[in-house]
Amino acid sequence: MPDDTRRWMSELTAEMEERRKRIAKGGGDARLAKQHAAGKASARERLDLLLDEGSFVELGAFVEPLHDGIDAPGEGVITGSGTIDGRDVFVFSQDFTVLGGSLGKMHAQKICRVMDMAVQVGAPIIGLNDSAGARIQEGVDSLSGYGEVFYRNAVYSGVVPQLSAILGPCAGGAVYSPALTDFVLMARDAAYMFITGPDVVRSVTRQEVSFAELGGADVHARRSGVAHFVADDDRAVLKLLRQLLAYLPQSAREAPPRRVSRDPETRETPELTELVHPDPRKAYPMLEVVRTVVDERRFLEVHAGFARNVITGFAHLGGRAVGVVANDPSVLAGTLDIDASDKAARFIRTCDAFNVPILTFVDVTGFMPGLAQEHGGIIRHGAKMLYAYAEATVPKVTLIVRKSYGGAYLAMNSRDMGADVVLAWPTAAVAVMGAEGAANVLNRRQIQAASDPDAMRAKLVAEYRARFDNPYLAAGRGYVDDVIDPKDTRTALVRHLTRLEGKRVERPFKKHGNMPL
Repeated sequence: MPDDTRRWMSELTAEMEERRKRIAKGGGDARLAKQHAAGKASARERLDLLLDEGSFVELGAFVEPLHDGIDAPGEGVITGSGTIDGRDVFVFSQDFTVLGGSLGKMHAQKICRVMDMAVQVGAPIIGLNDSAGARIQEGVDSLSGYGEVFYRNAVYSGVVPQLSAILGPCAGGAVYSPALTDFVLMARDAAYMFITGPDVVRSVTRQEVSFAELGGADVHARRSGVAHFVADDDRAVLKLLRQLLAYLPQSAREAPPRRVSRDPETRETPELTELVHPDPRKAYPMLEVVRTVVDERRFLEVHAGFARNVITGFAHLGGRAVGVVANDPSVLAGTLDIDASDKAARFIRTCDAFNVPILTFVDVTGFMPGLAQEHGGIIRHGAKMLYAYAEATVPKVTLIVRKSYGGAYLAMNSRDMGADVVLAWPTAAVAVMGAEGAANVLNRRQIQAASDPDAMRAKLVAEYRARFDNPYLAAGRGYVDDVIDPKDTRTALVRHLTRLEGKRVERPFKKHGNMPL
């Protein structure tokens, strides 16, 4: 190579490296120091924590803002691909040190490109969100950018897993893309999500509210239900995100990855007899029942702080990923209310979208009664669970642990609602309502006319219990496939899931259903 050509190439390479260094520094040392002082990692440090070492391949590093006069190195977002436990993922990481991570048109274009590539390849999309919202300087162009992202969130829903980590303040349009994804993870203290901030709330409603009170991680994890997971900081959130991916496939075309387990499939579970009291009025920890059954007691609970009367989460059973839905009788007696119905329905549909079998543990007296629930639309919200279970085509196994009454019997995936296999313990009871309520409704006049109403009521309740408060009437009608010893629970569940592995379902043609949203 001639000397002048070599010199020319050297100059071009030096210029390229200078540009790359400037982009890598984001908003500069001062802003990066401020980011660290707030307990937050930088956008690039987050990628290092999330991805397998050395696996990240950046795309669009030299993209610049659409409008002149805006200084935004790398357009304020780092995009590309990498691997997590050897599996491909596509990622974007917003850089709060660059114009507060605000989204402009080209910022959005970078995100859209990796989303498109993820779907074409068949790999999860992960967003590390830390954004003040739309870039005001770009006006309608920034709104257009958000529209392009939202559109892809919706069209690609159910195609590949979409996961959102909220690692800083996300306001305005910045909250809607995460809300359209499958799972939202938030960093406690550092992360906020709200449509309008405290200043706007104060000016419009005269309410004084802090960032944490308005849209903090705990608010969204416990009250609004927007956040599925909360962890202490960036590192903990990203570690949790890696764990979550272990239960999800690369795309809807695949099954979730198998996990090697040292837990014998035929392990007996006699401790379940000690955990669950046969008296239907006594509470017990359903979470412990679930952990006792699944592989190595590993259970990743989803929405742990929200609507705690229903438990949802992921586990492995015989090495296969499963989604678990369970009533928790220690919270509101395990009844189904508005929030619990929404929580369960959403989780069921997520499992079905990504080929994760659904295991349902039932101990439910019914839907929550009361004026607030009825006026709040419990009919509509409860119907979501019915719809979700009926719609799901993945293997579905139901275990009735204790009681299963009324409409909630159907909502917790009965045979009639599409369960492939329904099992029950000897403690199970399937009926329209509990013995006390049934005796009062059916025999009110007889009780009132008796010389000793209390004794008559007790006698009738005992008779009703003997006849209906057991699993054998339902088993005799074919609604329960088998009554099993609690110690054989794990073995039975593993065997049935194994037999159902090749399940295929054909449904009538339709554009899409009309779920009661």
